[in-house]
Amino acid sequence: MTSSDDLLDLIQTTPEIDLLLRSSFGFDIHRKHYGDGWRLASGAPLEVIAGESAGGAYFLCAEQNGRRPVVFASSEGEGGLLADDLADALEIIIGLEWRDCLSFSGGGDAEAMQISAQHLERSRGKYNPDIDNEAAQVAAVLSLRILPVADLVVRLHAAAAKTEPEYVVTDDDGQEFGPLFGEHVEPRHGGWS
Repeated sequence: MTSSDDLLDLIQTTPEIDLLLRSSFGFDIHRKHYGDGWRLASGAPLEVIAGESAGGAYFLCAEQNGRRPVVFASSEGEGGLLADDLADALEIIIGLEWRDCLSFSGGGDAEAMQISAQHLERSRGKYNPDIDNEAAQVAAVLSLRILPVADLVVRLHAAAAKTEPEYVVTDDDGQEFGPLFGEHVEPRHGGWS
C-alpha cells in the first residue's frame, strides 16, 4: 500500500498525471486555499490536500490503523468521509462520477446510488471521450486499481454512511456540514436522459 504522502509526491512530480487529475477528475493539488480552519466536529484537524473547480476540498484526517481517511467538503455545505485512505479515494475519483452518484442517492439508499451510477456511467464519456484511457493512465502511474463501477459505489456508500459521528466536518465558526447524500434519485428537470 502506498502512503498518502508518497501518492501526493508522485502526483506533484508527474506533471501529466497532475494535469489529468486536475482537468478530468476534479482533484487539483494546487488548490489548497479552501477550507483553512475547518476541522472535524470532534475538534481533530484536517489537512487540505486538494481542491476542485466548484470550490470543494479534499482533506486527510489523522492516521488511524496505518491509514489516513479522506474527507471531502463542498462549497455548498456538504461534507463527509470519501474513503479510508487516499488510494481508495483516488480509485473512486477516477472510476466514478462520485459527486453526482451521492447527489442522486435518495438520502443514502445504496440501490438508488447503483441506478444513478449506471446512468452516469453511460454518459461519462459524452464530454470527454478519452476519460477511460485517462483513468487508466492515472491508475498505472499511481498503482491504483480500475474497479467495476458497482464495486466503487459499494465502497463510496459504505464510506459516506460512516460520516457520523466521527467524520462530520465543521467550518471555522463551528457550523456542521450536511451529509454528502442528496435527497433526489434523479435530476429534477427531465430525469435521466
